[in-house]
Amino acid sequence: MLTIDAAFRKFKSRLELNEKEQKNASARHQEIREHMRSRFDIEDDFLSGSYRRYTKTKPLKDVDIFCVLGEEEAHYRDEHPSKILKAFESALIDKYGTAAVSRQRRSATVDFGVVYGVVIDAEDNTDYRVVSMDVIPAFPDGSNYEIPDGTSGEWIKTNPKIHEEKATAAHQAYSGEWKGMVRMVKYWNNHHEKPVKPSFLLEVMALECLAPPFGGRFDYEFQSFFATSANRMSDTWEDPAGLGPPVSDMMDTGQKKTAATALAKAARQSTLAIDLARQGKNGEALNAWRTLFGPKFPLS
Repeated sequence: MLTIDAAFRKFKSRLELNEKEQKNASARHQEIREHMRSRFDIEDDFLSGSYRRYTKTKPLKDVDIFCVLGEEEAHYRDEHPSKILKAFESALIDKYGTAAVSRQRRSATVDFGVVYGVVIDAEDNTDYRVVSMDVIPAFPDGSNYEIPDGTSGEWIKTNPKIHEEKATAAHQAYSGEWKGMVRMVKYWNNHHEKPVKPSFLLEVMALECLAPPFGGRFDYEFQSFFATSANRMSDTWEDPAGLGPPVSDMMDTGQKKTAATALAKAARQSTLAIDLARQGKNGEALNAWRTLFGPKFPLS
């Protein structure tokens, strides 16, 4: 029978992007980037977010494309942030249609389920295809960037390259297991109605709540992470780049309480699964972990 450690390692592997998924994501983001360059003065564009940091979980959704605007678009910086978001939305609608495009708080999203019929099955498989991509307008600000926040009406300072550096350092300090742990935690979040929003907040919390080095046991590490995160859910979690508003500001008090409850429940479920394995009930333990994490956690 599959051991608990082998199950976690198989689970981690299942959440890694394979060659087919990478090729499909590459084709889709190149397609979008070429279209946006034809509609705007774009000084630079690059992949950012959890896809770039290798902390994106499956199914592959909301891959971030960062579009750094040039001088011809500078007038948008003096207008309400919603103006450039609407302009990005309109440009994407022209290519993909109204049903496939939506405007988010800081981006415009293309849903490839509408465009190319990408479907997520019961096992979270998508036939190796990306589900959606977020296109983020940005202006250079020295070595940093400013992006629009349509909800607050403010321009938010950020630097995704610093976020990437922080993730790489954490991964190295955590014996090369940190990014895999983050992908698994995000997968848990997806399967419990996303109590922690945005999922980037889980990654920010993991910078502190996953204390290096890796202890060698995924089950104990997750039990500790869930318990610690539940206790610290109401903390202020700052932008790792030290530029923008706290990442935790995107949740209100009620949402944080709900998230803390979900994390505490996950900690209890982890304890139960560990106890089952300690009693020699390996099959029941595997089922308990699958119930906690979702359908990609293996039973055999």
